[in-house]
Amino acid sequence: MAQQTEMSRGSRLTRIRIGSAPDSWGVWFPDDPQQVPWSRFLDEVAASGYEWIELGPYGYLPTDPALLTDETRRRGLKVSAGTVFTGLHHGPAVWDRTWEHVSAIADLTRAMGARHLVVIPSFWRDDKTGEVLEDATLTPEQWRHLASQTERLGHEVRERYGLDIVVHPHADTHIDTEENVARFLDATDPGLVSLCLDTGHYAYCGGDSVKLIETYGERIGYLHLKQVDPAVLAEVRAQDMPFGPAVGRGVMCEPPAGAPALEPVLAAAEKLGIDLFAIVEQDMYPCAPDKPLPIARRTRAFLRSCGA
Repeated sequence: MAQQTEMSRGSRLTRIRIGSAPDSWGVWFPDDPQQVPWSRFLDEVAASGYEWIELGPYGYLPTDPALLTDETRRRGLKVSAGTVFTGLHHGPAVWDRTWEHVSAIADLTRAMGARHLVVIPSFWRDDKTGEVLEDATLTPEQWRHLASQTERLGHEVRERYGLDIVVHPHADTHIDTEENVARFLDATDPGLVSLCLDTGHYAYCGGDSVKLIETYGERIGYLHLKQVDPAVLAEVRAQDMPFGPAVGRGVMCEPPAGAPALEPVLAAAEKLGIDLFAIVEQDMYPCAPDKPLPIARRTRAFLRSCGA
């Protein structure tokens, strides 16, 4: 441990920009009585020492750019990205509905000065109820749709809004395991589609974040920092538990108690030689309103000890 501390003190991460997100305050939905008010989130994320935030679910933070700019600026905060949810493996038939959803969020994201749009694939089972919505495995045709429509999204978002999309592998979606992430990356144009590597989700699905960065470094456009509790994850896997209940069980835990170790991930990302956002996301929905702030402060202090 002493050796790690010395290494961290001597290796300042100059290309990594640390932030946090509504997710770390137990926010999953635009409006939910179990979630803290948006003003409290902004107050507390600033008090925790973070400079960058994400928009979170569209409609949670104010969608009026002038109001949101005022509310963030007076707290010393800036926006790194917006987030959209897509089901692009369904093909061109869902494009119009998808674009209606994406365009409003992209517009706000651009207005806030951010350059990234995090794209989360649709869940194959409901994250609250566990209801199976569709097959967990895509057909070859669906894989082709997923690749081509994601490229289309990347092109349109860049052309119309000047934003880059970063696709987020996620538990209970079709882009999850090491195999599926590699298949998706190999099938898409690097000039149009980059990856948001979420260290917690990738570990949840059996992947090695450092290996992914070292193998597909040119595709890494954004990071989410998160850890899983290995003991809880073993229970989740044994019971084939849906992601929502798994989060309620505590599968995502406070760093540095879980996996993967974040120091090697950050070091591998730094070696890419590009500026990267690394946004903390500790899934905690639902949680007591007083729980997030102390965790956020400790997590920020831990990341500083890693050089970030």
